[in-house]
Amino acid sequence: MANGPAPFSEIGKRAKDLLYKDYNFDHKFSLSIPSSTGLGLIATGLKKDQIFVGDISTLYKSGNTSVDVKVDTYSNVSTKVTVNDILHGTKAALSFNIPDHKSGKLDVQYLHPHAAIDSSIGLNPSPLLELSAAIGSKDLCLGAEVGFNTTSASFTKYNAGVAFNKPDFSAALILADKGQTLKASYIHYVDRPDGFTVAAEISHRFSAYENRFTIGSSQSIDPKTVLKTRFSDDGKAAFQCQRAWRPNSLITLSAEYDSTKIFSSSSKFGLALTLKP
Repeated sequence: MANGPAPFSEIGKRAKDLLYKDYNFDHKFSLSIPSSTGLGLIATGLKKDQIFVGDISTLYKSGNTSVDVKVDTYSNVSTKVTVNDILHGTKAALSFNIPDHKSGKLDVQYLHPHAAIDSSIGLNPSPLLELSAAIGSKDLCLGAEVGFNTTSASFTKYNAGVAFNKPDFSAALILADKGQTLKASYIHYVDRPDGFTVAAEISHRFSAYENRFTIGSSQSIDPKTVLKTRFSDDGKAAFQCQRAWRPNSLITLSAEYDSTKIFSSSSKFGLALTLKP
């Protein structure tokens, strides 16, 4: 819903995306081939140290239904069938992996002008149940999520959060890790031609009396190039440069320096190439 609250998982997402999204310190390749017939093909590869993994997925869309089938280098097959608007504002997704016969899962999402509800249940004799909900509006929302393991009869998670959103800034406060961690995040879009944006995330862990913080920025160097920086209290500084060298095709260079590593490699570099004809 355009004027309704976003799902609980979206609380604090704006700041998190600026601080962490697309930072990659390995070698990654992705090729997307869309089709006017509704059938698309996506191939990805990742080289981490001396190990290479990859997958090929096909996405077929027809009306309100989409089918996504992915095969990886270990011959695992994952399938997801999504049906939109089963009822007004309702979306359902069925997913399962082969050969894992206990991996089946059913997800249902319901969006209302004043609420967003997500539920998930494992399709096996001892399912994992998850439920999240957010109420309010697109400007101010309050939400919570809970997970329950029926095998051990115990809660796997219970978190809560609140978000305040405006076109030029967004602030969020989340009580996470079963109430053990308090996180606050903020992102501000500065009114400048280069789209300069700053974000910060602060967390406090009650059991360890530990405080952490991360700050970052993003700005456009030119219409096709975006530069991002990130600094954290653990002595790490990261840099990212992303350039659209053709429409829908990106090349991303990431680097990180760890000032705490004196006698070992203190720098990491990564390159990601995304192609979409």
